[in-house]
Amino acid sequence: MEIPSKYDPKSVEGKWYDYWMKNNFFHSTPDAREPYTIVIPPPNVTGILHMGHMLNNTIQDVLIRRARLMGRNACWVPGMDHASIATEAKVVAKLKADGIKKADLSREEFLKHAWDWTDEYGGVILDQLKKLGCSCDWDRTKFTMDDDMSASVIKVFVNLFDKGLIYRGHRMVNWDPEAKTTLSDEEVIYEEKQGLLYYLAYQVEGSNEKVTIATTRPETILGDTAICINPNDDRFGHLKGKRVVVPICGRVIPIIEDDYVDMEFGTGCLKVTPAHDVNDKALGEKHQLETIDIFNDDASLNSFGLHYQGKDRFVVRKEIAKELEDKGFLVKTETHINKVGTSERTKAVIEPKLSDQWFLKMEDLAKPALDAVMSTGDVKLYPKKFENTYRHWMENVRDWNISRQLWWGQQIPAYYYGDGENDFVVAETKAEALTKAQAALSAKGEHRSLVLEDLRQDPDVLDTWFSSWLWPISVFGGILEPENEEVNYYYPTNDLVTGPDILFFWVARMIVAGYEFRGERPFENVYFTGLVRDKQRRKMSKSLGNSPDALKLIDDYGADGVRVGLLLSSAAGNDLMFDEDLCQQGKNFANKIWNGFRLLQGWEVGDLPQPEASKLALEWYDSKFNETVLEIEDHFSKYRISDALMCIYKLVWDDYSSWLLELVKPAYQKPIDKTTFDAVIQVFENNLKLLHPFMPFLTEEIWQHISNRKPEDALVVSQWPKAGNVDMGLIKEFEFTQEVIAGVRTIRKDKNIPMKEALELSLLNEEKTPARWDVVVKKLTNVSEISYINAPLEGALSFRVKSNEYFVPMSGAIDIEAEVLKITEELNYTKGFLKSVQKKLSNERFVNNAPEQVVAMEKKKVADAEAKIETLEKSLASLQ
Repeated sequence: MEIPSKYDPKSVEGKWYDYWMKNNFFHSTPDAREPYTIVIPPPNVTGILHMGHMLNNTIQDVLIRRARLMGRNACWVPGMDHASIATEAKVVAKLKADGIKKADLSREEFLKHAWDWTDEYGGVILDQLKKLGCSCDWDRTKFTMDDDMSASVIKVFVNLFDKGLIYRGHRMVNWDPEAKTTLSDEEVIYEEKQGLLYYLAYQVEGSNEKVTIATTRPETILGDTAICINPNDDRFGHLKGKRVVVPICGRVIPIIEDDYVDMEFGTGCLKVTPAHDVNDKALGEKHQLETIDIFNDDASLNSFGLHYQGKDRFVVRKEIAKELEDKGFLVKTETHINKVGTSERTKAVIEPKLSDQWFLKMEDLAKPALDAVMSTGDVKLYPKKFENTYRHWMENVRDWNISRQLWWGQQIPAYYYGDGENDFVVAETKAEALTKAQAALSAKGEHRSLVLEDLRQDPDVLDTWFSSWLWPISVFGGILEPENEEVNYYYPTNDLVTGPDILFFWVARMIVAGYEFRGERPFENVYFTGLVRDKQRRKMSKSLGNSPDALKLIDDYGADGVRVGLLLSSAAGNDLMFDEDLCQQGKNFANKIWNGFRLLQGWEVGDLPQPEASKLALEWYDSKFNETVLEIEDHFSKYRISDALMCIYKLVWDDYSSWLLELVKPAYQKPIDKTTFDAVIQVFENNLKLLHPFMPFLTEEIWQHISNRKPEDALVVSQWPKAGNVDMGLIKEFEFTQEVIAGVRTIRKDKNIPMKEALELSLLNEEKTPARWDVVVKKLTNVSEISYINAPLEGALSFRVKSNEYFVPMSGAIDIEAEVLKITEELNYTKGFLKSVQKKLSNERFVNNAPEQVVAMEKKKVADAEAKIETLEKSLASLQ
């Protein structure tokens, strides 16, 4: 097979990926081997490949390919998340562009559009992951809306409801007015924003006195149902039991007392709007206040908004402030920094809203999951620093709001059979619900007969995370068939690779689900990647325009180049400052390996005795390789994937390419002995095995070029090298030899002595080194003879390696006349420089007025120049 002069990723990557797929190398079924299982963090069905995905999935692929090479039954399950909010928003936007309103569609009609959109656009990211080289078991691809996955979610909901852990409650929730759905606390991002603090005057009923309150949201006065003062605040003692008139709407509301009020904030008086603030809601319940909701679902004002009805809340804020000012109610405004909650998905400002929602009690469920990380160590987090965050969340866990006001997702399996608040049943199917509803009626003494059409299913869907928290179990059918062969073989999984931003959203909840539904952990190790940032440390985003096109990077640098570029700078849990130069570095590395292979293939092999230098070099490299394998395995055990790659990088670039190949390379147009050549090929193949998880395409291409192999002998399913004997004495001896070689090379460079001109080397030996390394020194430096002396050689150049001094006689090796001229010129320049600095230091005005560090710097220049002059004069003397 002819070897191209240049490595071309474009002609290689598709070829080998198709080959791997054709031979089913990525597919796994249960067998006698030890399993190694990873489940992919399912990307949104709406998603396309970005830098975060590339980093995360490259790390997973490294782990799964290495496990495959180690003989384990490697199973990497891919899939997608239906992403209720994000996907529904995209479908609604597409419908709008087509002139269709969601409100004009039935649920069934809308879901048909959603499935059409999913079929057309969904799964794009999975195809893109193939271009990156991800070796997932694509036959196992799961979607959180697959029939069996949805059935698993419904079964779990019914199970938890029957245990009394799921309930329906009227609570203050986070409302996304753009998506028109509730969000969990974890889906709200709080940002500090500058706004205004409005001071408003309320008329005390029946008097001319006014009470001033401060608020950041003047539009919500239309929902005020009380003014609250602190009972210990002497300023307002005379107002106890009185009432005030709300500006503009004229509603009369009571003044109540509660020590919740901060006497130092604002004016010390607090307006209470129970429908629009969680703390106000608590005050309202405590003091039995009326609750007035002034907003529609899209955060426009409803009929309680009077003449502002139908207008957006932020428009009303400006307009009502103007009206309050015009009517004399606005006392003043001040700038104010406030934390504003925004939706993680739509970026809309969250509105606190009272709503009937479904909740899951989390306190008891969280305890085994907390212990698994913090006490027993059954689940380990890497880096360990994330344990504190995990503990904080799990010790302060709140009930999980699991319902969403959407149509795309698993519809909540609650069926209403009457008009009462509790006239519902929960069942996996409508038929089962009918049976339960009939029984519920009978229990109440009602004997009317129900039919399926009498049941109304709750219109809400479940939070997307309520399906993905089951992911490690449900992808193996472990909810519907808890004792099936696959879940018993592959579960618990081994490693999870994800971002720290979903530590609670997903990771913690999966651990909760694992203990609740399987009685054991879902995975053993969680590796948290950092965020990918640009060189200015900004998070990559479409809005900033700083996120490169992932596919273009692969096109420009090759998948292997991009993988190496990402991994070299991605220590666990630390953010990656992405720079395209990293990908260029990865591409250069691929080219280095390719060129090294071409060098090998260009050698003629002859039936010759093995040179001593080659034999010694191979012995050294064997130890160096084994030492590196041990280092790599240590890094993998600690999830230091970047460090593992750097070890291999240095081994291949420095030890193999720069040293071993040079040591065994035959003389120009001479053959290499077969013993050495075969050994070097074996060494190279072992290097390829170590590299394969990181650079799968390049390594498979070279592996197949080396020999005509059967599919079962492909690199992807070969065997990971095992560390053999490490002779540290040998390694240390060669390190010493490398320094000797470097010393001779420096003399050649400094004196411009060509390699073709042989040198002699003399050693003033204080630290005896084995003479066997002399052959290596001679080969790499063109030293004709190495002698041992008892006294320094006059007129020779020298260098030191530890306690040994080496001398290189210069007679005949250099042009004495040219060298004298060169040293004389440098000596004269240095003397002139010394005089100029000494002159500056003899100036008392300079010495007395210049900063101390400046004077010290000038004195150091004098000392350095004097030392250099002494050295140059000695060198000159030795040549004359």
